[in-house]
Amino acid sequence: MKWIDLPPVWLLAMIALAWAQATWLPLGLWFGGAWSDFLGGLLVGGGLILMVLAVHEMRKARTTVIPHRDADRLVQSGIFSRSRNPIYLGDLLVLAGLILRFDAVLALPLVPVFLWILEKRFVIPEENRLRRKFRADFARYCQKTRRWI
Repeated sequence: MKWIDLPPVWLLAMIALAWAQATWLPLGLWFGGAWSDFLGGLLVGGGLILMVLAVHEMRKARTTVIPHRDADRLVQSGIFSRSRNPIYLGDLLVLAGLILRFDAVLALPLVPVFLWILEKRFVIPEENRLRRKFRADFARYCQKTRRWI
């Protein structure tokens, strides 16, 4: 069951819910056409870029990308100098962008729900592991780099 408790699985579930809402329960609501498609595309693209940059930095540092595993190194370079959680931020951007693209107005609350799930299931446990393993280095990193943006 651990394989199912991964952020991409949760992201796919949220995307499926948003798509289902837009397909079967639109209630005549929509975001407004071209601008929402454009903004949605920018958000999805930006989210994917964040994820790729983060995975690249983690691979370069030779540490794990998999949540629930202990990191070998504390990555603070590249995109990690701007956000402590760029992959999760990318997940949120992808979800928000697809909600706009699908015109899934009623699915907008999925974004804060997904944020809550990410924090409770992944971010806080990961940060606790990093705090125990890297102590002072992680404390300094937290002081200079925000959790999200």
